Amino acid sequence: MSDRLFDKPVYIKKGRYLTLELSNVHDALMFLHEWPEDDRDLIYETAWKACCDAYDGVKPVIAARNAIQGFARKRDILDIPNPPIPWSASELSNSDQLRV
Repeated sequence: MSDRLFDKPVYIKKGRYLTLELSNVHDALMFLHEWPEDDRDLIYETAWKACCDAYDGVKPVIAARNAIQGFARKRDILDIPNPPIPWSASELSNSDQLRV
């Protein structure tokens, strides 16, 4: 299954405070499978087919990732997480350093 991992995860907003991380083709298929049947359209079908084909080895995994990302973008549920701000102890001023 490691050959079906995305190079970078796709993050999907689910509700106001929850974000799903889709890191492989199987995750994408499970997400699409749970999508409401009455809300499935051509974009959904395209993403579903691309993910199925990638799972079967017919298409490259990047095609599935691009398809699920495009589906999420069109549905306005694509989440772009903010990376954490790097810091180091050396950046702290003398007054901010802990004293033992």
